[in-house]
Amino acid sequence: MSLSADVGLDLVKSKIKRLTDFLDFYLKIANAHTVDFYTKDVWNELVAVPPETVISGILYPQAENTREGKGGSVWDQSQKLNNVAAYMGITRDHSLPNLGVCTPLDDLQQELWGDKQKEMFLKTSTFMNTKKSHEVEVMSEIVACFAKYCNIQQVIDVGSGKGYLSSYLSMQYGLSVYGIDSSTTNTIGANERNRKLERYWKVYQRQTKPPTQTSEPEHPKEEQMHNVENVTEIKEHIGLVGEQEKRTETQRGHGQSLIQTPISTTFGDSEIYNKNNGETSAETFRSEEYYGSENAFLEFLSTDAVEVASQERQNKYLDDKEKERRKNAGLEAKAKRIKEANLYSPITLHVTSTTELHDIASDVKDSMVVGLHTCGDLASSTLRIFITKPEIKAVCSVGCCYHLLSEEFELLDNKEVSSQGPWGFPMSQYLRSCAWHCGRNARMSACLPFERVTFGHAQLPLESLFYRAVLQVIIKEHFGNEETSNTVQRTKVKHVGKIYFKSSSFVDYTRKATEKLGMDSSKMSANLIQGYYDRYMPRMKELEAFNLLKVALAPCIEGLILLDRLCYLKEQQNVAWSALVQLFDPVKSPRCYAIIGMKK
Repeated sequence: MSLSADVGLDLVKSKIKRLTDFLDFYLKIANAHTVDFYTKDVWNELVAVPPETVISGILYPQAENTREGKGGSVWDQSQKLNNVAAYMGITRDHSLPNLGVCTPLDDLQQELWGDKQKEMFLKTSTFMNTKKSHEVEVMSEIVACFAKYCNIQQVIDVGSGKGYLSSYLSMQYGLSVYGIDSSTTNTIGANERNRKLERYWKVYQRQTKPPTQTSEPEHPKEEQMHNVENVTEIKEHIGLVGEQEKRTETQRGHGQSLIQTPISTTFGDSEIYNKNNGETSAETFRSEEYYGSENAFLEFLSTDAVEVASQERQNKYLDDKEKERRKNAGLEAKAKRIKEANLYSPITLHVTSTTELHDIASDVKDSMVVGLHTCGDLASSTLRIFITKPEIKAVCSVGCCYHLLSEEFELLDNKEVSSQGPWGFPMSQYLRSCAWHCGRNARMSACLPFERVTFGHAQLPLESLFYRAVLQVIIKEHFGNEETSNTVQRTKVKHVGKIYFKSSSFVDYTRKATEKLGMDSSKMSANLIQGYYDRYMPRMKELEAFNLLKVALAPCIEGLILLDRLCYLKEQQNVAWSALVQLFDPVKSPRCYAIIGMKK
């Protein structure tokens, strides 16, 4: 079984070679630690232009400057960066969208779906934030497509967290899902949430039934209010009461009644009535089959977000008895399936590449393993589980937290570290044969959200980075030589952590940080500490500009890590098809690429 939209192993290897040749020289920017920025005078060592030039060239690039600089040299004779436009051009050329190895999501969906009409999916924004809603909707659709393509009914969700993806796959697509997370708190919460969904399913079913001429309540208004209270109680129990519910309460306070109707409903901020132009934007459901069978889960979660529908419009639908009969039959069938089948099972388990499937469940059969933003080595372990377990027929993995990856060749001189494994990076035999390593600072740089920063949707934590860099100067000058201070700062037991967020000023920050590091700063006056802040404040722009250089390089490092994973799958004899696919909008979800594979 294979899909035509495939990328060959030789092409993937050639792109990895292109990236490693490029990063061999450019990683010196990514591996320059912010902590050492002032103690090692990083800016003057690596950059030959003013910080304002770098900032404007990255955040506000001019098209003509980009064209002029693209063919020029990035570095001067002293190997310092002196052409920002050329730097941006070459990093862009070495990012995944321009390497020609990614499989377009639209092409993949077209091949999986063919020309048949897709079912309509409701938005999940009523019970997830915008980012998570976007991720779950897109990934669940592609997982469901591959599950159907491979004739699979069971999914193993590794690193399932609060169970959003797992519950959506089970309720919306009828898949049997095992959600595995190492956190007991997450598992208990997901299990309780799932239990309450099933417990209150009958309440939802009763409320979505339209009134009939033969069974009208004796007191319609009281019955309507009773239903609204039941729904609110349900969502409070499930833990879904949020901004949508607050808006609903506000509407109630202005005398607006809520009519429970599954026929014409609106959801989320974008569908709320716009008082300025007098228009409403509502999603209506056109597929009768979709009303009843596939959509029930999200209709339930959105039931108290229903806008007021006119009596005339409601009667228009209610007159179509056959349509109502089919819809109610579908709802009842869906409720029966949910009641009779435990489709989602949260499990607490620490997963590694050696985890046995019988540790997960005794009835594991042909399955698809998935992971949405699995941290560090868990993403690598997910791919290894796919390769080594015959029951796993397909995989869809979106990784994150590259700084938590273990690197086989990062510390070649440390025999104790080198004896460990399996490693998170590199995975492929091709890259391992080169003994390639990025370094932790470079892997941290790979996590920076290029699109969000350059499009103005995110800002770097500049002040906290500045505090830490100036603190390192104080440590070096007052608490020993730099080697000693670096050792203290990077010890696993003692690190500064999030003290910045608990500090009222730089002086307060310094007191708390040195105390945590086991240093006594009591002999340093507040004026002395403040003096360090004042001395380096004029150079804060340098720190901002240098971190933007790291941001521009981030997609290249991430690309190497992901291509190594893709190469690993393509090296395996039992893999029929594998691809690297951009699933998400990188502005909404920076870690947007999925490794997808199917076995022969």
